[in-house]
Amino acid sequence: MFRYNTWLGGILGVSIVACNPSTQKDATMQNIDYPVTAKVAQVDDYHGTEVADPYRWLEVSDSSAVRDWIEAQNTVTFDYLAQIPYREALNKRLTTLWNYPKQGIPYVTEKYHIYTKNDGLQNQSIYYIKEGEEGKEEVLIDPNQLSKEGTVAVSGWSVSDDEKYFGYAISEGGSDWQRIQVMDLATKKLVGDPIEWVKFSGISWYKDGFFYGRYDQPEKGKELESKNEFHKIYYHKIGTSQSEDALIHEDKETPLQSFYVSVEEKEDIMYIYMPDGTGGNALYFKDLATEGDLQPIIATKEAENGIITTVNRKVYIITNHKAPKRRLVEVDLANPTPDNWKDIIPEGQYPLSGVSYAGGRFFVTFMKDASHLVSTYDITGKKLNDIQLPTLGTVGGFGGEEDAKETYYYFTSYLYPPTIYKYDIATNTSTEYFKPNIDFSTDGYETKEVFYPSKDGTKVHMFITHKKGLKLDGSNPTYLYGYGGFNISINPSFDTRVLPFLEQGGIYAVANLRGGSEYGEEWHKDGMLENKQNVFDDFIGAAEYLIKEKYTSKEKLSIAGRSNGGLLVGACMTQRPDLFAVALPGVGVLDMLRFHKFTIGWAWVNEYGSSDDKAQFNYLKKYSPLHNVTEADYPATLVYTADHDDRVVPAHSFKFIATLQEKHTGKTPVLIRIDVDAGHGAGKPISKQIAEWADIWAFTLYNLGIEKLPNTIEQ
Repeated sequence: MFRYNTWLGGILGVSIVACNPSTQKDATMQNIDYPVTAKVAQVDDYHGTEVADPYRWLEVSDSSAVRDWIEAQNTVTFDYLAQIPYREALNKRLTTLWNYPKQGIPYVTEKYHIYTKNDGLQNQSIYYIKEGEEGKEEVLIDPNQLSKEGTVAVSGWSVSDDEKYFGYAISEGGSDWQRIQVMDLATKKLVGDPIEWVKFSGISWYKDGFFYGRYDQPEKGKELESKNEFHKIYYHKIGTSQSEDALIHEDKETPLQSFYVSVEEKEDIMYIYMPDGTGGNALYFKDLATEGDLQPIIATKEAENGIITTVNRKVYIITNHKAPKRRLVEVDLANPTPDNWKDIIPEGQYPLSGVSYAGGRFFVTFMKDASHLVSTYDITGKKLNDIQLPTLGTVGGFGGEEDAKETYYYFTSYLYPPTIYKYDIATNTSTEYFKPNIDFSTDGYETKEVFYPSKDGTKVHMFITHKKGLKLDGSNPTYLYGYGGFNISINPSFDTRVLPFLEQGGIYAVANLRGGSEYGEEWHKDGMLENKQNVFDDFIGAAEYLIKEKYTSKEKLSIAGRSNGGLLVGACMTQRPDLFAVALPGVGVLDMLRFHKFTIGWAWVNEYGSSDDKAQFNYLKKYSPLHNVTEADYPATLVYTADHDDRVVPAHSFKFIATLQEKHTGKTPVLIRIDVDAGHGAGKPISKQIAEWADIWAFTLYNLGIEKLPNTIEQ
C-alpha cells in the first residue's frame, strides 16, 4: 500500500561597512549585552523598490564569521537561561515524563512483523523484526549505534515484495539529505554500498532493485543551503555500485520539478508523481512489463492526487480534483483520464482526511472540526462499519495486505496517550495492543472546543486544555499554538512536551487556522498567497478571545509555532507586539523575500508567492517578519533554530534576531537558541528535545512573571 503525503514542506564578498552599536544596549531587567552583529551595504531592487538586507552575510552557513556569531549568541542565551531558578527542575521533570516505553504500529507482511520500540530515553527508537506476531523478537537496526550523540536517524524504510530485503534511509544531524542502505533480512547483513545524495525520496522496490530520487552532489560546503534543482529518478540493482544506476526520469527543461515514484510490483506498474512545489501534482504511470511510455492519469497540477492501491489494473486515488473536501475515485488504467474517473466515495459533508486499504476494504478517515471519524467501505464504495473511537482525537494506521484478517491503528488526543489497537476486520472489533504507562494522570484535566470570530467574522475552531476547575480571572499562563498553512491540519495529539506547562497551571490552546486542511481546500486557499493575512488575523483573534473570556491576559500569554508556524509567530509579534508577553518562533520562515533561493524553499512559492513577481512582492513585504521589525517594544522572544536545518535554513532566524536585537526598545530579552548537529526537527535525539523544551518552558514561564513555580516538581 502506498501512503500519499503532501510535499512539504557566497555573500561574504560584500564588504562590512558598519557595526550595529544599538545591539549593545543594556537590557536592564536582565542585564543582557547582546553580541555586536556587523552590517553590510547590501540593498536589493525589487521592481523599483529598494530593500536593505544588512545581515545578508549571515546566510553563509559555512563561514567562520557565522560560526563565531552563533557561538556568541548561544553564549548570551545560555547564560541567561542558566539564571532561571527552575530550569534544571523542568529538565528533570521532562526527563521523567519522557521516560516511558514506546512502541510503533507493526508493519505486517506475509512473513514478518516490523516495528519500533524505545525503552524511554533512547535517543532514537530501535527497529525490531519477528516472524508473525508470536515470533522471536530480533533487533533489525539500532540507530543509536550509528552515532555517539544519537544524531543519526532512520528517516524512511521499505521491505521488498519478496520479503528478502529491507531498504532504509538514514539522515545525519537532522538534515534532509539521506543515504539509503540495504539489508538482507535473512542474515541481517548489509548488501552493497550506500546510495548517496538522496532527498525527498521513497524506496520503491521492483524485481531485484528499487527506484529512488536524488539530486546531483552539491558544492562542498554548500550542502545545507544550495538550491535543490534537477531532481532525478534512478533505478538501483542490488549488488551493483551507485555509478551503474540507471537514470529513469528527469526534466532538463524544468529545474524545479521534483518527482516521487511508487510501484505496484504485482501489477507491473510504476507511478510517478510530479508535484507543483508543495501544492498539487500531476500523476503518470508506466507499464513496466511492456516498458511502455509514461501515460498521464492527470496531467495538470492544480489538485492533490494520491494513490491508495491498485487492484486488477484499476487504481484507487484520493483526490481533491473537482472536490475541495476530497473524494476516492476508481481509475481504469485502460482509460485513465479524469473524465472517466468513477466515484467510490464521493465528496461529502466532512473532509476526507485519509484512506488506506487492507483486507479487501477501505479504511476511510473523515475530519470533523479537526477530529477524526473512521468508517470502512468495500471496494465498490458500500459502507460497511463505523469504527468506535475512545473520544475526540486523531487516528493513523490501518495498513495491511489484500488478504489481511486484521490491521493495526493508533489513537491519541490531548489527554489520551498514543495507544495502539488491533482491529479484527471480520468482526469490527478493536482490542488494545499497546498502551504507554506515563507518569502523568490526565484525570484532573479537560479539553474544551470553542469557536471564535476572526477579524472578518469567520468562525475559527480552537481546542483549550487545562486543569479542571480553572478560574477564568485572566491570571492563567497560556501557550497558544498554531500553524495555518500548506493544507496541513493540526489534530488533537498527546504531547509529552506540554505536560510540565499544564502541571504548573498553564493553558494549552491550539487554534485551527485558515491555511490548513481542517475544512477542505477552500479553507486552505483562504490562508495562502494574497490571503495569508487571514491566518495572522485568525491567530490574533484567538489571542483576543482568550483574553476577552478571561482565560488569560496579555501579560500571561505566549504564542508559539514552528516552520510555517514560526512565520505565523513572527508576523503576529511584529503586527501586534502589544498583545503578547512571550513569542516563540521556531525554525521559522521569516525572510519572505528570499526564502525561495535556498534548498527546497522554491517549492513553497505556490503557497506564499514569490518576490520575483511584483504583485506578490507587494503583499509579501507587508507581512514578512524580517522586513516589519521596527523601533518597538516587543514581547520577550526566544527564536530557536538549528545549524543543520536545510529545510528552513537558519539564516531566516539569524537575520530576524539580529534585526530584533537592533530595534527592540523594551527591556524584555530577545534571544536566539541555536542547536548544534540538529535540523528542522525530524529525527532529533530525545536528549536534545528534552534540553530544548526545558529551555523553552523556563524562558516562557519566567517571562510570564513566574519567578517561582506554583507547583513543586517531584524529582
